[in-house]
Amino acid sequence: MKFGVVIFPGSNCDEDIIHVLGHVMEQEVVRLWHKDHDLQGAEFIVLPGGFSYGDYLRSGAIARFSPIMQEIIAYAKKGGYLMGICNGFQILTEAGLVPGALLHNQQRKFICDNIYLKAQTNDSVITSQLELDRAYKIPIAHGEGNYFADEATLNALNDNDQVLFRYCDAAGNVVADANPNGSLENIAGVCNKSRNVFGLMPHPERASENILGNRDGIGIFESILHTALA
Repeated sequence: MKFGVVIFPGSNCDEDIIHVLGHVMEQEVVRLWHKDHDLQGAEFIVLPGGFSYGDYLRSGAIARFSPIMQEIIAYAKKGGYLMGICNGFQILTEAGLVPGALLHNQQRKFICDNIYLKAQTNDSVITSQLELDRAYKIPIAHGEGNYFADEATLNALNDNDQVLFRYCDAAGNVVADANPNGSLENIAGVCNKSRNVFGLMPHPERASENILGNRDGIGIFESILHTALA
């Protein structure tokens, strides 16, 4: 499968995801510069983590208007696969490609830590191969990861099975004490109604190799290849 990773000024997890997709998963990967308009035939687009445009205004607010986003938004609206990780998730919400918003962490502090994550559905390209009763240890690193949506949006997300991940404890319990940033309903990732655009705050690319001491994130990439190529 051909992946395209978008590089914005301030992206700092682009090479991480390129490494995992290209060297660990052995897939073709192209770099997509933010000023370009050519998606180079990529079949799956990734918006990586980092601090696009310095996170001025709000995280993702400027990147949402980057030149390449015109093509990415059009691609997603036609059903193309698109995933945003951390800052990428923030960009997706700013572009209206997934519901909700990402506010400052409840503690008003940047958080860099390992958390536990629980998949809420197998009905998505990025969660199809994950165990629903398992707690996955995945790193987070963000200052604005506090997921918010109004009551009607939350109800729709739950009714349509659009919540992909929730923060949990090591035993898999979705409880308030396991919520690192104040996200409503412990939400850590969602998809759009058409189920082709995916956003998550944790960084699976930082937990995908034995050399890192943790491979809990690899299941997300295995899910993509298993389902998208089926």
